Amino acid sequence: MTQKIRVSCSKSNLKTIRDFVNSVLGEHEIPDKEMNLIIVAIDEVCSNLIIHSHSCNSADELEIRITSESENLVFEIIDQGEIFNITDYSVPTMEKVIKNKKNGGIGLILVKKIMDRIQIEKNEGLNVCRLYKSLAR
Repeated sequence: MTQKIRVSCSKSNLKTIRDFVNSVLGEHEIPDKEMNLIIVAIDEVCSNLIIHSHSCNSADELEIRITSESENLVFEIIDQGEIFNITDYSVPTMEKVIKNKKNGGIGLILVKKIMDRIQIEKNEGLNVCRLYKSLAR
């Protein structure tokens, strides 16, 4: 079963996205801590796309699809902005981030730690960021 939402690329829609993800995750038996971590990961990816790929242009849109596949959830974030391939992002250690006093990058570290697998593809002019999370205990 797939559920989806489409929002404009405005930071004010991040709450709408979080609420949507929370609602869908609420249909599954997921511990609160795990649910909150997943919401953080989706929020981080969507925030980066809205701010960096779309410059908060509300004429642009993101579509978020959540598909339940037996004991797995697949999150697809689809847009037409500039693609950033998170799978190519080399995760620095937290110590290195702190030492370099770098403001960015911590969110991507979290996304890579929270999600089980990340896949990026460009298909017919659309960018698809696919995040996988196993619900198996």
